[in-house]
This record gives sequence, structure tokens and C-alpha cells, in this order.
Amino acid sequence: MKKNIILSIAKVFSYFWLFVPFKIRRFIFTSFFILESRDNNQSKSLKNLFLIKDKLDWIINERAIKYGEGLHPKHLLTNYHQFFIDRIKDGDRVLDVGCGNGSVAISIAKKYSKSLITGIDLNKNNIKFAKEKQKKYNLKNLNFINCDINASKEISSDVVILSNVLEHIENRSLFLENIHKLSGAHLFLIRVPYFKRDWQIAFRKEIGMYYFSDKDHKIEHTLEELKQELKISNLIMNETIIIWGEIWTKCQYGI
Repeated sequence: MKKNIILSIAKVFSYFWLFVPFKIRRFIFTSFFILESRDNNQSKSLKNLFLIKDKLDWIINERAIKYGEGLHPKHLLTNYHQFFIDRIKDGDRVLDVGCGNGSVAISIAKKYSKSLITGIDLNKNNIKFAKEKQKKYNLKNLNFINCDINASKEISSDVVILSNVLEHIENRSLFLENIHKLSGAHLFLIRVPYFKRDWQIAFRKEIGMYYFSDKDHKIEHTLEELKQELKISNLIMNETIIIWGEIWTKCQYGI
């Protein structure tokens, strides 16, 4: 609601703001940033600049989703759906936990007609969007459920997908063990943000400010941290790729 109000107000004022030539607008912004950075307390000024940068990233992402007509362009540019598609066989039962707007699950269902795909997400709007896309493509091998996976009954699966999910979970070991009990899956395909993706992440930590890329994140893993956490849950990483600032891993249960 707050976001929508801000965007509505911005739309009104933008008509006047955009009459100003871009070179002048850019000069104004740059001047304000320089002024903001002049505090004698270097740590304080850097924190403020990072907070401004976070807001700019938020705006860029909002515009990017608008550009992609509801789908973030990163889905196509990073080609990340392919990581999951390439490691699934036609006929596999796939459980996509925290499926978001269903884009990955839809891609898999379109590729593998013999597979049964189930997408689960807590967000009602995400599931509504996903079901609309499912209907558009007439995918009979795909099902979306709005629920908490921890409150779900048995969902038998061969493969579990956790794409940018683990970092939102406090007790990740218990979470993974519960999913295995519910699904019986032995193959887990996992994607998480990589802590060492940019020097600025470590620098934010150095100056004592929140350094994760999302306010709901409980962790952003190093490779060793992820290995140790998965090992506790009896998941062994037998294939790992680090690209686009994220760790992608194929894990086998109970090796």
C-alpha cells in the first residue's frame, strides 16, 4: 500500500520534473550526493550513501518489472531457468518451494510434458499471477498452491527446487529436513545469493550496517557456509556453479 501511494505521487510530480533537461537533473542529483558525503564522520556518510543506493536499486527493479510486463528481465537475461531445466528429467515430479510468480515452474512444465510440477508460495498475489500464466499456456501438468510448505501434507516429489528461498529461512536445517520428509525427494536444486559477489557487501559489514540485499534475508552464504549447512541436513553438493552473484548447486540427499 505504501509503495503504491509513493508511486502514484511520483507519477504526478514527474510531469513537472521531466520538463527540466536531463543534464540539469543529473547535476542536481550529483550535487546532492556529494553534499551528503561531506560529513566528517566517514562511516556515517558512507552508510547514508549506501541507503540512497538501496533506494535507487529498488526503483530500478520496479521499473525493470514494469518493462518486463510483470516479469523481471533477469529471468531472461541470466537464463537461470535453464539451470533447473537441464537437471530435471521428463517424467520427474517436481516441487518448487517458494515459487514466487511461477516463472521457473512454468518453464519446466512447458519443457517436460510428462512431468508433474507443483509450485508453492505464501504470497496470494504471486499464486494468482502464476495461475493466470498457467491458464494462458494451458499447462495441465502444473499446479500452484497458496500455502506454507511447513503446514503442507505429503507432496511426493523426485526433485525439489529452492530458488532464492533458503536465505529467507531462520532454521534452514529443520526446514530442509521437513521438506525431505514431506516430499521424499533425493535431488535438491538450490540457488542462493553469494556473499562474495561484490566488495561493497563486505564493506557494508565492515562499517557496521545491514549488508544483505533484502530486509527479509537471514543470511547470504559464502560457499563454505552453504556446504556446512547442507551437510547437516544430509545434502551433499555434487555440482556447484557461481555466476551472476549467486551460488547454484545440485544436491543429492543421503549420499
